[in-house]
Amino acid sequence: MAKIKLPVYLQFGSAHPEEHIAIGAGFLKKLKLPLREPVTLRFGSTRKEVRIVQSNQASLRMSAHLAASLAIPHGTKLCVSYHPASRTLHIGPLIGVLMSRVYTQAPDRPFGAMTAFCAELTEACRLHGGMAYFFTPNDITGNSDLRGWMLSEGRWVKSSFPYPNVMYNRVTSRKLENKPQVQQFMRDLKARYGSVAFNEKYLDKTEVFQALRKEKSVHAYLPESYLFKNFAMLKSMCKKYNTVFLKPITGSLGKGIIRISSQPEGGGYQCSFSSLSGIKRQHYPTLTQLFQSISGKMKQRRYQIQQGLRLMETGGRPVDFRALVQKNGDGEWAVTSVVARVAASNTFVSNLARGGTLSPVSEAVARSNLPSGVRASVNTKLRTAALSIAKSVDSTIDGHFAELGVDLAVDAAGRVWLLEVNSKPSKEDNTPSGDSKIRPSVKQVVLYSQHAWGK
Repeated sequence: MAKIKLPVYLQFGSAHPEEHIAIGAGFLKKLKLPLREPVTLRFGSTRKEVRIVQSNQASLRMSAHLAASLAIPHGTKLCVSYHPASRTLHIGPLIGVLMSRVYTQAPDRPFGAMTAFCAELTEACRLHGGMAYFFTPNDITGNSDLRGWMLSEGRWVKSSFPYPNVMYNRVTSRKLENKPQVQQFMRDLKARYGSVAFNEKYLDKTEVFQALRKEKSVHAYLPESYLFKNFAMLKSMCKKYNTVFLKPITGSLGKGIIRISSQPEGGGYQCSFSSLSGIKRQHYPTLTQLFQSISGKMKQRRYQIQQGLRLMETGGRPVDFRALVQKNGDGEWAVTSVVARVAASNTFVSNLARGGTLSPVSEAVARSNLPSGVRASVNTKLRTAALSIAKSVDSTIDGHFAELGVDLAVDAAGRVWLLEVNSKPSKEDNTPSGDSKIRPSVKQVVLYSQHAWGK
């Protein structure tokens, strides 16, 4: 089925009736559109009966009144396709991005630190075809349309929009995501409107590791890791490994991670806690005393216990890697970027929120303590692992995913290990490529949305 990209222009004072749409002759032929016969125009959840007329210009032109009813600004570039069986002219994709909150006191930065990403996604739509608006759980009211925000001529404006063809979930709070109206909205979006919702839920660490243990293709990347249950499990893991980690299964940004290290020659155990103020360390003569000290935390939230790894280091600081893996315009998984994350001094957490810094993979490896014979293969190994893990998550865990942050480690011998998988990867962790205004990761969201909309 033919699909083309056309700018949408508004006609004022046209000789044609308001329900007519004018399209250039060459595009009419390519799309095989019937002339002056009623067809259904579909944009998002909105349907309008229109008639197609021929134009001498390479564009799609409609009346200002019709454009306003669809919330389409003048000059928007959209993909256009025609389905003859249903006599439906589809224009889109209309992409709705579900955000956590709006900061109404800052009209130029309504989404706080995420505002720059929202502007970038808007620009990517303008360049590659599509239209994006942004809304929050508070905008979900059950009405026939959604109130949301759009960047128009450099200003953020609030308006009403049809339900989207594609919904991109960027809510960064599990509490908000699990609200009944949000869950019902996502069900309605798919069932009633045939829309696609991707990255529709958070992943937790236990869910990921349990699922991936079923996939032989990724076994080599999995450290020993379980849902933490009791002291016997802690004792068993500490007997196997000099260092083990306890990680909140729903944690993020390195918050709440506990590292337990046995000290040499019967010196007891050191327990290190990651917090907003840095790393706190406590020594315990026995593992029993250590467990008694942390058991209160274990009752308050669930933890994953994981084999500790001796990570590669640069300048004495541990390094891990964030691979961004996304579905592309063909709906296939591909690695968009891999960056190294170097931990701040005196910490074991590399997250940027904890003082970590980004570095190109090649630079981090060149400065590392890895044996020279394994350095050249690290980048390829990381990309191979990230791609395999993303495909395995997609095939074994319920939900529609099109973007995953895969956190990987390389040990001192050059072996790649999985640390965790994040379905809400930060939009600030992968830096722009060269001088390009639009990052490849943002462009990929638009291209995949076009694919998902056109299926």
